[in-house]
Amino acid sequence: MTVSLTRVALAATAACVLAGSASAQTMTRKDITMEAAVTIATVAIADCKAKGWAVSATVVGRNGEVLVQLRGDGTGPHTMENSWKKAFTSRTFRIASGEMEDRLKKNPAMGAQYLTGFTTGRGALPIKIGDEVVAAAGVSGAPGGEKDEACVQTGIDKVKDQLK
Repeated sequence: MTVSLTRVALAATAACVLAGSASAQTMTRKDITMEAAVTIATVAIADCKAKGWAVSATVVGRNGEVLVQLRGDGTGPHTMENSWKKAFTSRTFRIASGEMEDRLKKNPAMGAQYLTGFTTGRGALPIKIGDEVVAAAGVSGAPGGEKDEACVQTGIDKVKDQLK
């Protein structure tokens, strides 16, 4: 009986020590604001529109979740999904979405190609605060992914002073 009580007491003490240590740990991180995400999407759409291209834009956050998704006037229904896939791919791999095409060519058996939300389409860029990728933005609808990507860059450039 004494051995059992001793074991229970030791287990309780260990649990308290571990719980105390775990609760003292915190994380500090920077994230993109909703205002910055809206600005990136609207500026990207406006830039493409000024060039004669109807596009949709998506900005995803740190975990690939949609922060902002806007359909430009006169766009096809596929542009919403495609802009999200581009942004999601860019965020999760921390690279421009179009770089996935090169990776897939080098490794045709790459498992990532089977993931939901994956695309090799060019048109999305990661959004960084310092060296950390905290979000990504994607555009779809221009006649070529390099044009989509240029509009995204214009949107990101608009808020670059906020990404420090």
